Amino acid sequence: MKSIDAVQSALAGQSYVCGRALATVVFLSLKLGRPLFLEGEAGTGKTEIAKAIAAALGRRLIRLQCYEGLDAASAVYEWNFAEQMIAIRAAEAAGGADRDALKTELFTEDYLIERPLLQAMRPQVGGAPVLLIDELDRTDAPFEAFLLEALSDFQVTIPELGTVKAPEPPIVIITSNRTREVHDALKRRCLYHWVDYPNFAREIEILQARAPKAASALSREIVAFVQKLRGEDLFKKPGVAETIDWAKCLLALDVINLSPEVIADTLGAILKYQDDIQKLEGSEAKRILDEAKADLVNA
Repeated sequence: MKSIDAVQSALAGQSYVCGRALATVVFLSLKLGRPLFLEGEAGTGKTEIAKAIAAALGRRLIRLQCYEGLDAASAVYEWNFAEQMIAIRAAEAAGGADRDALKTELFTEDYLIERPLLQAMRPQVGGAPVLLIDELDRTDAPFEAFLLEALSDFQVTIPELGTVKAPEPPIVIITSNRTREVHDALKRRCLYHWVDYPNFAREIEILQARAPKAASALSREIVAFVQKLRGEDLFKKPGVAETIDWAKCLLALDVINLSPEVIADTLGAILKYQDDIQKLEGSEAKRILDEAKADLVNA
Protein backbone atom coordinates (compact mmCIF):
# COMPACT_ATOMS: atom_id res chain seq x y z
CA MET A 1 0.00 0.00 0.00
CA LYS A 2 2.07 2.89 -1.35
CA SER A 3 -0.42 5.72 -0.82
CA ILE A 4 -3.51 6.73 1.13
CA ASP A 5 -5.62 6.15 -1.96
CA ALA A 6 -4.15 2.66 -2.27
CA VAL A 7 -5.17 1.94 1.32
CA GLN A 8 -8.76 3.04 0.62
CA SER A 9 -8.86 0.99 -2.56
CA ALA A 10 -7.40 -2.13 -0.91
CA LEU A 11 -9.82 -1.96 2.01
CA ALA A 12 -12.75 -1.31 -0.34
CA GLY A 13 -11.75 -4.55 -2.06
CA GLN A 14 -12.47 -6.27 1.27
CA SER A 15 -15.88 -4.53 1.58
CA TYR A 16 -14.53 -2.12 4.18
CA VAL A 17 -15.54 1.49 3.46
CA CYS A 18 -12.79 3.68 4.86
CA GLY A 19 -12.79 7.47 5.26
CA ARG A 20 -9.68 9.44 4.37
CA ALA A 21 -8.72 10.22 7.98
CA LEU A 22 -8.73 6.54 8.92
CA ALA A 23 -6.99 5.56 5.67
CA THR A 24 -4.27 8.11 6.45
CA VAL A 25 -3.53 6.74 9.91
CA VAL A 26 -3.54 3.16 8.55
CA PHE A 27 -1.09 4.19 5.81
CA LEU A 28 1.22 5.86 8.35
CA SER A 29 1.03 2.87 10.69
CA LEU A 30 2.11 0.54 7.88
CA LYS A 31 4.73 2.97 6.53
CA LEU A 32 6.35 3.74 9.90
CA GLY A 33 5.87 0.33 11.52
CA ARG A 34 3.97 1.86 14.45
CA PRO A 35 1.13 0.12 16.33
CA LEU A 36 -2.31 1.53 15.55
CA PHE A 37 -4.61 2.30 18.49
CA LEU A 38 -8.30 2.48 17.53
CA GLU A 39 -10.78 3.72 20.09
CA GLY A 40 -14.53 4.21 19.78
CA GLU A 41 -17.98 2.84 20.49
CA ALA A 42 -18.64 -0.87 20.05
CA GLY A 43 -19.78 -1.86 16.59
CA THR A 44 -18.08 0.93 14.66
CA GLY A 45 -15.71 -1.33 12.69
CA LYS A 46 -12.50 -1.34 14.75
CA THR A 47 -12.07 -5.11 14.72
CA GLU A 48 -13.18 -5.39 11.10
CA ILE A 49 -10.42 -3.11 9.87
CA ALA A 50 -7.78 -5.49 11.23
CA LYS A 51 -9.43 -8.33 9.33
CA ALA A 52 -9.61 -6.23 6.18
CA ILE A 53 -5.93 -5.20 6.40
CA ALA A 54 -4.83 -8.82 6.90
CA ALA A 55 -6.91 -9.99 3.93
CA ALA A 56 -5.77 -7.10 1.70
CA LEU A 57 -2.09 -7.77 2.45
CA GLY A 58 -2.42 -11.55 2.36
CA ARG A 59 -1.10 -11.82 5.92
CA ARG A 60 -2.12 -14.10 8.76
CA LEU A 61 -4.44 -12.51 11.34
CA ILE A 62 -3.57 -13.37 14.95
CA ARG A 63 -6.18 -12.20 17.45
CA LEU A 64 -5.70 -11.72 21.17
CA GLN A 65 -9.17 -11.25 22.66
CA CYS A 66 -8.74 -9.37 25.92
CA TYR A 67 -10.78 -10.02 29.05
CA GLU A 68 -10.70 -9.21 32.74
CA GLY A 69 -7.92 -11.16 34.45
CA LEU A 70 -5.89 -11.80 31.28
CA ASP A 71 -2.24 -12.30 32.23
CA ALA A 72 1.06 -12.71 30.41
CA ALA A 73 0.98 -16.50 30.61
CA SER A 74 -2.36 -16.70 28.85
CA ALA A 75 -1.31 -14.17 26.22
CA VAL A 76 2.19 -15.54 25.47
CA TYR A 77 2.56 -19.25 26.19
CA GLU A 78 1.68 -22.16 28.43
CA TRP A 79 3.30 -25.52 29.07
CA ASN A 80 1.32 -28.61 28.11
CA PHE A 81 1.18 -30.10 31.59
CA ALA A 82 -0.92 -33.08 30.53
CA GLU A 83 1.66 -34.16 27.95
CA GLN A 84 4.48 -33.52 30.40
CA MET A 85 2.83 -35.78 32.98
CA ILE A 86 2.40 -38.51 30.39
CA ALA A 87 6.10 -38.25 29.53
CA ILE A 88 7.02 -38.48 33.22
CA ARG A 89 4.83 -41.57 33.75
CA ALA A 90 6.27 -43.19 30.63
CA ALA A 91 9.82 -42.57 31.87
CA GLU A 92 8.97 -44.04 35.29
CA ALA A 93 7.38 -47.11 33.68
CA ALA A 94 10.51 -47.63 31.58
CA GLY A 95 12.64 -47.90 34.67
CA GLY A 96 13.33 -44.29 35.46
CA ALA A 97 15.26 -41.79 33.44
CA ASP A 98 17.96 -39.40 34.55
CA ARG A 99 16.16 -36.63 36.43
CA ASP A 100 18.15 -33.74 34.92
CA ALA A 101 17.86 -35.15 31.40
CA LEU A 102 14.10 -35.62 31.84
CA LYS A 103 13.67 -32.07 33.14
CA THR A 104 15.53 -30.71 30.12
CA GLU A 105 13.43 -32.80 27.75
CA LEU A 106 10.13 -31.69 29.31
CA PHE A 107 10.77 -27.98 28.75
CA THR A 108 11.30 -27.95 25.01
CA GLU A 109 9.30 -26.66 22.04
CA ASP A 110 7.52 -30.03 21.87
CA TYR A 111 5.60 -29.23 25.06
CA LEU A 112 5.07 -25.52 24.43
CA ILE A 113 1.58 -24.19 23.69
CA GLU A 114 1.96 -20.91 21.84
CA ARG A 115 -0.55 -18.15 22.57
CA PRO A 116 -1.20 -15.11 20.32
CA LEU A 117 1.72 -12.86 21.36
CA LEU A 118 4.29 -15.63 20.91
CA GLN A 119 2.70 -16.69 17.61
CA ALA A 120 3.03 -13.10 16.36
CA MET A 121 6.79 -13.18 17.08
CA ARG A 122 7.33 -16.26 14.93
CA PRO A 123 8.25 -16.09 11.22
CA GLN A 124 5.14 -16.38 9.04
CA VAL A 125 4.64 -17.43 5.45
CA GLY A 126 3.92 -14.32 3.37
CA GLY A 127 5.40 -11.84 5.84
CA ALA A 128 4.77 -10.45 9.31
CA PRO A 129 1.27 -11.18 10.62
CA VAL A 130 -1.41 -8.71 11.67
CA LEU A 131 -1.66 -8.87 15.47
CA LEU A 132 -5.08 -7.72 16.68
CA ILE A 133 -5.20 -6.95 20.41
CA ASP A 134 -8.95 -6.60 20.76
CA GLU A 135 -10.74 -4.65 23.51
CA LEU A 136 -7.65 -3.83 25.56
CA ASP A 137 -9.80 -1.77 27.95
CA ARG A 138 -11.16 -5.04 29.38
CA THR A 139 -7.77 -5.90 30.93
CA ASP A 140 -6.00 -4.29 33.88
CA ALA A 141 -2.90 -2.15 34.42
CA PRO A 142 -0.37 -4.99 35.01
CA PHE A 143 -1.16 -6.52 31.62
CA GLU A 144 -0.87 -3.10 29.97
CA ALA A 145 2.60 -2.72 31.50
CA PHE A 146 3.65 -6.13 30.19
CA LEU A 147 2.26 -5.32 26.75
CA LEU A 148 4.18 -2.05 26.73
CA GLU A 149 7.44 -3.96 27.14
CA ALA A 150 6.54 -6.64 24.61
CA LEU A 151 5.61 -4.12 21.92
CA SER A 152 8.65 -1.93 22.54
CA ASP A 153 11.17 -4.56 21.42
CA PHE A 154 8.79 -7.05 19.78
CA GLN A 155 10.17 -9.88 21.85
CA VAL A 156 9.04 -12.14 24.69
CA THR A 157 11.05 -14.16 27.16
CA ILE A 158 10.38 -17.78 28.10
CA PRO A 159 12.52 -18.54 31.17
CA GLU A 160 13.12 -22.18 30.20
CA LEU A 161 13.96 -21.42 26.55
CA GLY A 162 15.22 -17.84 26.42
CA THR A 163 14.13 -14.78 24.43
CA VAL A 164 12.09 -15.01 21.25
CA LYS A 165 12.46 -11.93 19.06
CA ALA A 166 10.33 -11.27 16.00
CA PRO A 167 12.48 -11.36 12.81
CA GLU A 168 10.02 -8.82 11.38
CA PRO A 169 7.72 -6.81 13.69
CA PRO A 170 4.03 -7.72 13.33
CA ILE A 171 1.46 -5.18 12.18
CA VAL A 172 -0.17 -4.33 15.51
CA ILE A 173 -3.73 -3.04 15.83
CA ILE A 174 -5.11 -2.36 19.31
CA THR A 175 -8.79 -1.63 19.90
CA SER A 176 -10.65 -0.18 22.87
CA ASN A 177 -14.33 0.51 23.53
CA ARG A 178 -13.26 3.07 26.16
CA THR A 179 -14.97 1.38 29.10
CA ARG A 180 -11.89 2.70 30.96
CA GLU A 181 -8.93 4.87 30.05
CA VAL A 182 -5.86 3.10 28.66
CA HIS A 183 -2.57 4.37 30.09
CA ASP A 184 -0.89 7.24 28.24
CA ALA A 185 2.43 5.37 28.09
CA LEU A 186 0.89 2.77 25.79
CA LYS A 187 -0.97 5.32 23.67
CA ARG A 188 2.23 7.33 23.13
CA ARG A 189 3.81 4.38 21.38
CA CYS A 190 0.91 4.12 18.95
CA LEU A 191 -0.75 6.15 16.24
CA TYR A 192 -4.23 7.02 17.51
CA HIS A 193 -7.59 7.30 15.79
CA TRP A 194 -11.09 7.70 17.18
CA VAL A 195 -13.53 5.58 15.14
CA ASP A 196 -16.84 7.43 15.28
CA TYR A 197 -20.28 6.56 13.96
CA PRO A 198 -20.35 7.29 10.21
CA ASN A 199 -22.46 10.02 8.67
CA PHE A 200 -25.49 9.17 6.54
CA ALA A 201 -23.66 8.97 3.21
CA ARG A 202 -20.84 6.77 4.50
CA GLU A 203 -23.20 4.44 6.34
CA ILE A 204 -25.14 4.00 3.09
CA GLU A 205 -21.84 3.07 1.39
CA ILE A 206 -21.08 0.57 4.15
CA LEU A 207 -24.52 -0.99 3.92
CA GLN A 208 -24.28 -1.28 0.13
CA ALA A 209 -20.92 -3.04 0.52
CA ARG A 210 -22.02 -5.43 3.28
CA ALA A 211 -25.67 -6.00 2.30
CA PRO A 212 -25.69 -5.40 -1.47
CA LYS A 213 -29.02 -7.15 -2.00
CA ALA A 214 -30.91 -4.49 -0.06
CA ALA A 215 -32.86 -2.13 -2.30
CA SER A 216 -31.72 1.49 -2.32
CA ALA A 217 -34.97 2.80 -0.83
CA LEU A 218 -34.90 0.27 2.02
CA SER A 219 -31.22 0.95 2.73
CA ARG A 220 -31.89 4.68 3.00
CA GLU A 221 -34.80 4.09 5.40
CA ILE A 222 -32.72 1.71 7.52
CA VAL A 223 -29.80 4.13 7.84
CA ALA A 224 -32.05 7.15 8.45
CA PHE A 225 -33.91 5.30 11.22
CA VAL A 226 -30.71 4.01 12.90
CA GLN A 227 -29.11 7.47 12.79
CA LYS A 228 -32.23 8.96 14.41
CA LEU A 229 -32.15 6.17 16.98
CA ARG A 230 -28.60 7.09 17.98
CA GLY A 231 -29.90 10.49 19.02
CA GLU A 232 -32.25 8.93 21.57
CA ASP A 233 -31.42 8.40 25.25
CA LEU A 234 -30.41 4.73 25.05
CA PHE A 235 -28.20 2.58 27.24
CA LYS A 236 -26.42 1.15 24.18
CA LYS A 237 -26.72 2.91 20.85
CA PRO A 238 -26.67 0.68 17.77
CA GLY A 239 -23.38 0.54 15.89
CA VAL A 240 -22.73 -0.04 12.22
CA ALA A 241 -22.59 -3.78 12.91
CA GLU A 242 -26.20 -3.62 14.12
CA THR A 243 -27.23 -1.65 11.03
CA ILE A 244 -25.82 -4.40 8.82
CA ASP A 245 -27.40 -7.18 10.90
CA TRP A 246 -30.79 -5.46 10.81
CA ALA A 247 -30.63 -5.01 7.03
CA LYS A 248 -29.88 -8.72 6.60
CA CYS A 249 -32.79 -9.63 8.91
CA LEU A 250 -35.18 -7.42 6.92
CA LEU A 251 -33.97 -8.99 3.67
CA ALA A 252 -34.60 -12.46 5.11
CA LEU A 253 -38.17 -11.35 5.89
CA ASP A 254 -38.65 -9.92 2.36
CA VAL A 255 -39.35 -6.46 3.78
CA ILE A 256 -39.65 -3.72 1.15
CA ASN A 257 -40.33 -0.68 3.36
CA LEU A 258 -40.03 0.01 7.05
CA SER A 259 -43.18 0.17 9.14
CA PRO A 260 -43.78 0.44 12.92
CA GLU A 261 -44.93 -3.20 12.94
CA VAL A 262 -41.79 -4.46 11.19
CA ILE A 263 -39.59 -2.38 13.51
CA ALA A 264 -41.34 -3.79 16.61
CA ASP A 265 -40.82 -7.35 15.35
CA THR A 266 -37.11 -6.92 14.62
CA LEU A 267 -35.86 -4.56 17.35
CA GLY A 268 -33.71 -7.34 18.78
CA ALA A 269 -31.40 -6.99 15.78
CA ILE A 270 -30.46 -3.39 16.59
CA LEU A 271 -31.04 -3.02 20.35
CA LYS A 272 -29.49 -5.44 22.85
CA TYR A 273 -30.98 -4.26 26.13
CA GLN A 274 -34.58 -4.76 27.24
CA ASP A 275 -34.80 -1.25 28.73
CA ASP A 276 -33.90 0.23 25.33
CA ILE A 277 -36.43 -1.98 23.55
CA GLN A 278 -39.17 -0.94 25.96
CA LYS A 279 -38.49 2.73 25.19
CA LEU A 280 -39.40 2.10 21.56
CA GLU A 281 -42.63 0.28 22.26
CA GLY A 282 -45.93 1.91 21.36
CA SER A 283 -45.81 5.18 19.44
CA GLU A 284 -42.07 5.90 19.92
CA ALA A 285 -40.95 3.72 17.01
CA LYS A 286 -43.53 5.39 14.74
CA ARG A 287 -42.39 8.85 15.82
CA ILE A 288 -38.75 8.12 15.05
CA LEU A 289 -39.65 6.47 11.74
CA ASP A 290 -41.80 9.44 10.71
CA GLU A 291 -38.94 11.83 11.55
CA ALA A 292 -36.47 9.68 9.59
CA LYS A 293 -38.71 9.57 6.53
CA ALA A 294 -39.28 13.34 6.75
CA ASP A 295 -35.51 13.88 6.75
CA LEU A 296 -35.19 11.70 3.64
CA VAL A 297 -37.84 13.73 1.85
CA ASN A 298 -36.19 17.01 2.80
CA ALA A 299 -32.66 15.84 2.00
